[in-house]
Amino acid sequence: MDARAVETTVWETAEAIARELGYEVVEVEYLAGRNGRLVRVFIDKPGGVGIEDCRAMSERLSRALDELDPVPGPYRLEVSSPGVERPLRKEEDFRRFAGRQVSIHLYAPVQGRRHWVGELLGMEGGQVQLRLPDGSRLDLPREGISKARLHFRWQGAFER
Repeated sequence: MDARAVETTVWETAEAIARELGYEVVEVEYLAGRNGRLVRVFIDKPGGVGIEDCRAMSERLSRALDELDPVPGPYRLEVSSPGVERPLRKEEDFRRFAGRQVSIHLYAPVQGRRHWVGELLGMEGGQVQLRLPDGSRLDLPREGISKARLHFRWQGAFER
């Protein structure tokens, strides 16, 4: 099974289990390299997930994947929170997180740039809408986005 097929099978399996447990699957990664194979699943729920949530999901998902056997050979399974820089993958993500700062990487440049940071305004007609730091608005085609994440900017004691 190729990497894309593994990710698809794991995603579908994880999503069914996550729904039962009250979680959302945010991202699934499959990495195969010299150090072995790794399946990484990120879950979330309103208010965030904790270690017990990850443990419960991991136990259920591990059993299901053992039965399906989508990963060739031995592998490690990691289930975790997406963190403060949560990936945005689904159209619903671009609507739900309107008002938050995001970082967006594009496959091809728009206005000469492939990386944009701004306030997410939402999504309409296949366009992700941003308010840029200068106050202007930019619409980016959803299909042109290679990676989008919530953007966390530390505003702590070290800034002056």
